[in-house]
Amino acid sequence: MRVIAGKARRLVLKTIEGQDTRPTTDRIKETLFNMIQGDMPDCCFLDLFSGSGAIGIEALSRGARQAVMVEQSPGAAECIRENLKTTRLEDGAIVMNCDVMAGLGRLEGKGYVFDFIFMDPPYNQDWEKRVLQYLADSRLIDEDTTMIVEASLETSFDFLENLGYRMIREKNYKTNKHAFIARKER
Repeated sequence: MRVIAGKARRLVLKTIEGQDTRPTTDRIKETLFNMIQGDMPDCCFLDLFSGSGAIGIEALSRGARQAVMVEQSPGAAECIRENLKTTRLEDGAIVMNCDVMAGLGRLEGKGYVFDFIFMDPPYNQDWEKRVLQYLADSRLIDEDTTMIVEASLETSFDFLENLGYRMIREKNYKTNKHAFIARKER
């Protein structure tokens, strides 16, 4: 796994051993960032269920002003910190070693409004729905925020409208997909 483009281009990232994380492949990461590259410069990026930090680090490498990475596993959070040192992108990064819901609560009221929120939760456990329910009434997002969920191909997003969201785009890959979500226009 490596950084695809930007300041830290081609640098190799560490991952943690075991089945607790599913790193986004370089090919899928490249496709994702090619779709959002025009909005990367100077954005504020939130990476939930961050794993090795590869997505947040890619955002920083491509010009994000700040990336907040939330990861519950202490081993994975340490891996993120090591990857930030390797890429020399620590200045724009905040690593939160806590549960995602607790992390969202801690970020509230601190002036954050994220341009992008990326989440790659454990598949088929309804985490995406829980996070989106929380964010529906949160000050962490506004009408310009794009939320990107990496999910299994079977994951249904039929609940979006009831929560006040709309599907902007869905990109399917061989084994998973990215759902691009925003608040409904008022």
